[in-house]
Amino acid sequence: MHNRRYDASQAALRLRLHGTASGRNTVSVNPTNVPVLVLNQNFEPLNICRVRRAVVLVLDGKAEVIENGRGELHAIATSVPIPSVVRLTQFVKRPRLQKRLTRFEVFNRDKYTCQYCGRETKDITLDHILPKSRGGPHEWNNVVGCCFACNLRKAGHTPAEAGMRLLRQPLPPPPTAFSVPYHYLRAHGEWQKFVTKAN
Repeated sequence: MHNRRYDASQAALRLRLHGTASGRNTVSVNPTNVPVLVLNQNFEPLNICRVRRAVVLVLDGKAEVIENGRGELHAIATSVPIPSVVRLTQFVKRPRLQKRLTRFEVFNRDKYTCQYCGRETKDITLDHILPKSRGGPHEWNNVVGCCFACNLRKAGHTPAEAGMRLLRQPLPPPPTAFSVPYHYLRAHGEWQKFVTKAN
């Protein structure tokens, strides 16, 4: 099967969805935008690609399907499982660098959860535990994700002054070659075990 080329743009491709006990349904869809987690040979998360790229890697023998569970893609001469996670057959060396302090990385570290009230929300902002106006540094251990309500309540005070308590002490995330965005983990629970192993 590795010798067969796959063109995801073919109109003949169909996604077969496996239904519940009521049976199976077959619908015509464009699978191009479905994300796939790519693991290095050592099972460490390497990047995220789309189904088209992942299937090409599998058919070329450069990757193997680790998790699918999404059905099958059908073309004229072949059918392949729609991957959710693939693993490269050759190790790719990537430098392990400390992440830059950005809003995205802070929110990802804190899992889009307010570090004061514990509410998970997309409506989140940065909060400096010791306010910058009072000399607080813009560093990993002084910055947390915070919902707008808690941010307004805390204002220019310290948590103690505002009668608030942090859920946990913020720390820099561990250096990794790739950080899987939290919203992907929320949508694809089958990825979680590979990210947990890597961390």
